[in-house]
Amino acid sequence: MSSVSGESSGSGDHDNNGPIDTEDNVSDSPLDAQGSEKAGILTKDMLEEEREQARKELSNGINGTSFAKRTTVQTESAKEEVLSDLPVWQLEQATDSAEWASIPDDTPSIQGSALSSPGSSIPASHSSFRGVHRPSLQPFERRFSSRLSPSPLGSPRPIASPGFLSPRSRQSSLSSNILQSQEEPDTPQPPWEVVRWTKLKKITGQVFSEAGKRNFGRPTCLNVAASLVIGTSKGFILVFDYQQVLKSIIGPGTKAVECGPVTALAISADHTTVAGGHATGYIFTWELSRPAKPFLQIPPLDRAQIDDRRTDGHVSGVSVLHIGFLGTRHTALVSADDGGMAFSHLATRGLGAVGRTVKTTRILGRYPVSPRSMEKVRKPSSVLAFSPLPLGNIEQATDDLGLTALLTPYLLVIVSTTPVAQTQHKAPRPKEIAPHSALSGCLAWFPAVKLKNPSDDLQKSISKTKLVYCWSNILTILNVDYVTEAGKEKPVELDFKPRSRWRSEEAIVAVQWLSRSVLGVLTISQRLIILEDNSQSSLRMTDTFDLLHKHIYHSDLFSKQLRPVVEQLNEEDPTMHGVVADAFYVSFRAYKGRLFLLGSNDISIGTLSNWADRLLALMEDGDFIAAIDLATSYYNGDTHKLTVGLPDDDRARHALVQEKLLEMISASLKYAFARTDDGSDKHKLLTDLATVCFTGCMSMNELDFLYEDVYEAFEEGSAERIFFETLEPYILSGKVSSVPPNVLKDLISFYASSRRGNKLEEMICRLNTDTMDINQITTLCKQYNLYEALIYIWTRAIGDFITPLIDILTLIKLVGFSDTQDETENIYLMSAMKIFPYLSYTFTGRVYPSGTFLENSEAREAKKDLYRFLFSGRNLEWPPGSGRIFLTRETGEEEPPFPYLRLLLEFDAGSFMSMLNEAFEDSFLNGEDVAINDHQLNGSQRASSFTPTRQYIINTLLGIMTTDNFDPEDIIYFYMFAARNLPKYPQHIILPGTSLHQILSRLCYYPNDTVKDDCQLSVEYLLSVYHPPDIQNLIPLFENAGFYRVLKSVYRGSQQYARLLEVYFKDTENRDGIFDCIRDCLKSNRGLTKKQANEIKAVIVNRARDLATIDASRAARILRLYAPDLLKPVLDALEPEMEVQYQFLRSLVEPEDQQTGGTKFSGDNLPSGFSERYVQLMCRFNSSHVADFVSVVKSGDLRLDPVLPALEKSGAIDAAVVLMARDCLVKPAMERLVKHLETLETALTGLIRAAADTPDIANTEEAVQDLLNDIQKYCKVGIWLCQGQTRSMDHSSRSQVDRRKSALLNISEEDLALDELLWLNLIDTVVSLTKHVTSAATDLDSSISSFDTTQPKPIDMSKVSTALRESVQQTFSALLASTTTTPKSPRYRSPSTSSTSPAADSQSLHLTPHQSNPSFLLILRLFLTRCARSSPSLSDLRTVLSSIFAAYAFEETILSLANRFLNKDAFGHVERMKEVRGRGWRPRGQVCEGCGKRGWGPGVGGGVFDAWVKAEERKEVERRRRQGGEEEMERLERGKGTVREADGEGEGSGKGSNSALVVFACRHLWHRGCLERGLGGGQAEDREGVGSSADTDTGGSAGDDRSREAQRHGGRYKCLICA
Repeated sequence: MSSVSGESSGSGDHDNNGPIDTEDNVSDSPLDAQGSEKAGILTKDMLEEEREQARKELSNGINGTSFAKRTTVQTESAKEEVLSDLPVWQLEQATDSAEWASIPDDTPSIQGSALSSPGSSIPASHSSFRGVHRPSLQPFERRFSSRLSPSPLGSPRPIASPGFLSPRSRQSSLSSNILQSQEEPDTPQPPWEVVRWTKLKKITGQVFSEAGKRNFGRPTCLNVAASLVIGTSKGFILVFDYQQVLKSIIGPGTKAVECGPVTALAISADHTTVAGGHATGYIFTWELSRPAKPFLQIPPLDRAQIDDRRTDGHVSGVSVLHIGFLGTRHTALVSADDGGMAFSHLATRGLGAVGRTVKTTRILGRYPVSPRSMEKVRKPSSVLAFSPLPLGNIEQATDDLGLTALLTPYLLVIVSTTPVAQTQHKAPRPKEIAPHSALSGCLAWFPAVKLKNPSDDLQKSISKTKLVYCWSNILTILNVDYVTEAGKEKPVELDFKPRSRWRSEEAIVAVQWLSRSVLGVLTISQRLIILEDNSQSSLRMTDTFDLLHKHIYHSDLFSKQLRPVVEQLNEEDPTMHGVVADAFYVSFRAYKGRLFLLGSNDISIGTLSNWADRLLALMEDGDFIAAIDLATSYYNGDTHKLTVGLPDDDRARHALVQEKLLEMISASLKYAFARTDDGSDKHKLLTDLATVCFTGCMSMNELDFLYEDVYEAFEEGSAERIFFETLEPYILSGKVSSVPPNVLKDLISFYASSRRGNKLEEMICRLNTDTMDINQITTLCKQYNLYEALIYIWTRAIGDFITPLIDILTLIKLVGFSDTQDETENIYLMSAMKIFPYLSYTFTGRVYPSGTFLENSEAREAKKDLYRFLFSGRNLEWPPGSGRIFLTRETGEEEPPFPYLRLLLEFDAGSFMSMLNEAFEDSFLNGEDVAINDHQLNGSQRASSFTPTRQYIINTLLGIMTTDNFDPEDIIYFYMFAARNLPKYPQHIILPGTSLHQILSRLCYYPNDTVKDDCQLSVEYLLSVYHPPDIQNLIPLFENAGFYRVLKSVYRGSQQYARLLEVYFKDTENRDGIFDCIRDCLKSNRGLTKKQANEIKAVIVNRARDLATIDASRAARILRLYAPDLLKPVLDALEPEMEVQYQFLRSLVEPEDQQTGGTKFSGDNLPSGFSERYVQLMCRFNSSHVADFVSVVKSGDLRLDPVLPALEKSGAIDAAVVLMARDCLVKPAMERLVKHLETLETALTGLIRAAADTPDIANTEEAVQDLLNDIQKYCKVGIWLCQGQTRSMDHSSRSQVDRRKSALLNISEEDLALDELLWLNLIDTVVSLTKHVTSAATDLDSSISSFDTTQPKPIDMSKVSTALRESVQQTFSALLASTTTTPKSPRYRSPSTSSTSPAADSQSLHLTPHQSNPSFLLILRLFLTRCARSSPSLSDLRTVLSSIFAAYAFEETILSLANRFLNKDAFGHVERMKEVRGRGWRPRGQVCEGCGKRGWGPGVGGGVFDAWVKAEERKEVERRRRQGGEEEMERLERGKGTVREADGEGEGSGKGSNSALVVFACRHLWHRGCLERGLGGGQAEDREGVGSSADTDTGGSAGDDRSREAQRHGGRYKCLICA
């Protein structure tokens, strides 16, 4: 491999990211096994010695030394083990050790049972007060689950492929390419050339030199086969071989040079004959061995003789654009020209060119229309692409058909020329083509070939014939198949199936097959696209690049013929095109996988770079990572294997690529580790290299190469970390199941030293144990406390389930645990805790920690072994036959019964019960499995079998878990466990009543509140199957324990409902349940005795405050439904709690409406005084709602006396006014309102006068605004009061004297009606308030201006004046609206209003048209009288009165403007409607729908013009009659006979009104006479403007009926067709 220049040198600190530098420091001597190798019982001295040694090792481990303790006896055949000297984890450094603990979850057990019990909230097991573990957990609910994740990565980390590996495409043009050439490309370019181009210098020098152009002309077309043939503009054909030697110059001295440029070339199948088509329509064929004269000469037809032709052929002057040979014959050709015509030519046998005759047959197109022809002009066409089917390397039935494909702007046509011309297939343009896109077309055949397939199936050994054709930017591949029948006489039936379609970003101008599955596509911007055609998938683009720099020769061959298609572009016709692309097919050729380009200045040959070239280019470029990645994709067949020359067969492709890929990996490793640079760049380089090496080796299944060569290179380079981190996802995902012992040893050492034990254990537990060195791996697992991995290896590799249990028990026995130490800080504690999930998994038939299921037989034996060991009543010998008995006590201490069970219970009783709770769900403990004697226990023969049952386990625990042996904190967990499992397995567990009573009573004495809820739940479980006879005696225990759920169940069962309610009140965790309890107790169907009901009600009344405190609203609803007689006592009991009392009453008086979401009054059926009390409380807690409430209360539902003081105290004067008015106390209501307004006036004037001295302007402004809002509010209340009284008054009952006084405006306040007096008082109060406030404001302004004019005003008096003025205006407007009515009419005057007194009549005349009731004038007069008494001068009222009348004037102005706008808009709409209706309609035709004669336009005749002249004369007479006055009318009357005669003549001739045209909105055209005759037989002709209806009835008087109906419809016609 060549050296790479330009290496980047990286520097920097590499301590964290760089590879770990590890030195192998292996001891020369094997590690001696701990303990005596002689068989015998472990003595107390040996145990003490062992304990001391373990303590030393633990203390040394804290200081950094290793901890390697073996507690099992090694046999003499044990292998020597070599341990790493890496330090073990220190306790204070176990940062991620929390992840090691088994994670409990709430999923059901694997046996399919439900959760053991409902959810519990306690952390369980504070096991004992010994110095052992007290974890925080939830027994009986949790499930021990595996912490192993399924697969952290679906695949290893991918390396981003180089940009050049992804297909790219873009629009390209000359200008854009020039711009881009000056900048860096947007995407990285590949280091290889997709197509390696070679310039044919010799040919270029001969053809494109000045001498060559002068002698031969410029090149015009190119064709390639065994020779390279070039046509020129002077009619010559130049033939070169592949050594670029000019072999022949065809044409000199012949007629060919007189026939114009060569426009088409073809080479025969045997490469011996060349055909050329010329621009004048001539066709010549030449034998390369005898080029002096043509082999065939096919002249065109003269244009003048086209109509009299006797044979077919090209038309003279039309260029032959395409030509080709049929099959292997030299005398059979097909050709096509730019006129859209195609022909087949078949020459007969003869002697030389003179003796041969050529028969030409037209196969497509039509001859041009001659001037004498009467044919319609046809749409122009041309043949955009043309090709006969070439021969393959195997004989096919289609070889004799002479198939030829032709592509026009509109159709793809495939015809067979032999024996007769016949169309085989047609296909229109695809609809996917964008409208008005560039018009281009091209096609290419690929014949059927024999494949290299060892299969005997003939169909699979021969490829199908394919045709690729392109219209614009749509490329389609068409498969051609044939069907042959038994009878050979029948013709071959062809089957054409479009298989694939691909869309380019721009128009395609040329296409060629580079191989059977690779296409070269040239776009209009001279961009070459390589497509891969895989028959099993769709087309995909593999490479793309520009050829603009090649300057490919192209010519405009089609635009002249297709110019009408472009120039007469119809935007509505999507089949039309906006531009015609130049022809590139003459310059773009392919032969045997090579591309040939005819450029403007040279000729080039291009070859696709194969896979080896591309890999070599990457390696030479120094990008060996991308090279390995690309080679791996070649091996897997993921990339474009067909494009780069790789076989499609996997076996053949693997054989080609594998050797190269291995060489590249080896070379890359040497190069990468030979680099001297350091830092993050090298780390990233090695990481990427490891990734691609793993991907490649895994793809090739070269694991030996991976673990030997690759790992050796990383190990020598001190980069094991990178190797292991790359290996990790493969192991976790299951792609790697075995690792060699030496690599595994280093893997364990690395992960353990880097404190990543959780990942390490996951990896070990996913590896196959068959390839492990058991002694080595178990020693390492013990050294680094990898107990999960240790359990996995013992159980899966050896099938030993007892040894890992003993290992953890030894750890529990030797290591002391501090109760105050955090669990996550003690790694030994976490390791010891793994014994419980291990037992749980094994007892439920699962592998720990993976969670997979064991085989039934293996699971059964494992359960038996573990149960036998765990529930053994004495110490056992282990390993069997070793003579070493495993002890659980200190030296000198006596071993207790069931030593191993007691050791676990003393360590963590809660976790043990949680494990056992899950184990109880397994059917193994049903006792149905009868063990067979003499079976093996871990390889040793047993004397007897032991099959435990749930009953045996419970009995054993009952004997062990006593207060003599365990603390109450531990025993309580067993009681909970027993109480919960008894109801679940009643057929398997039976306990005596004394034991059940003991469990029940002990559960009531729980040690702390953390287990209270669990104990109560356990009691509930137990009481579901155990019914103690003295349940009432247990009630004090339950009460002291606070087991309220139990008490509820007991009281409900004994029908002690009063006590049941008391318990609900005491239960703070379920306070809302009291309401359901009350409802259940007081339901009518409960059947309570009177005593029980009274007791319940007494409890409710006594605890009324507690009940309302829980939810006052709900309490009110419940009591109203089930105990309405308690509403009054409960309300009285709530008297101290006024707010609760208010909420209680609110739910009764104004409950929420469920439908609307609001409130509704529901005061019916409530005790007396509830509504009044509710209003009183509302005035205190929600005073803003008082007015709304009293407005909906019915009269009589609310008494005024109790609520009026509260209303006045709270300031709810509006509500007080409403209530007093409802009780007909209108005058007192107004007095209260006036008094309150005067109070507001005093407050407002006081604020204004003190505003100059106040320092807090903001609060003053806010207070003034609040007072103004109150004034406006209460003014509206007063208006409402006065209006209501006015509506209820009847002024017609006034006496004659009162009416006379009223008419004379001579009435006093004593004579006023009540409503009038109310209006007078309200107006006087409002005006007086306005006057006084205005006066105070004036004083304020004067006082401020006298001191400092620049000082800002504390109150905006303009807002105050505006607000008060609005109140005055509203009051007067309401008065005017209430006291005035619109008179009906003078003639409807009531007799009572008429008077014989002249004075009365005269006074009545002074009333305005809108004033029939003089109340307004009377009130205004008396108001002014009051003002005169209080103020002798009316100057104070001038401002107020002027604002009143200004308001009325303003309202009048607004109304007049609104009327004016409305009138203007209406006029505009009417005018627009008239304009629209005045527009005419354009008829859709020129003929009448009735008679079929022309109504207008050419051919209508002269009668129309005459009628128009007469109509103009009549219009002129009518105009003069209107403008001339009476004299002119008399003159016209004298001469009217002449006019009548003209009119009569016009109409009678049938050219007048009957020939007038009627155009409808439907655009149908009628003569008016035809329309009227169709309607009524012509009877309506004499009526000008009379229309017809849509009625189509027939009869004798149909015409008259229709005419009369037309009169009713306004004289309008209706179209007979549409009607």
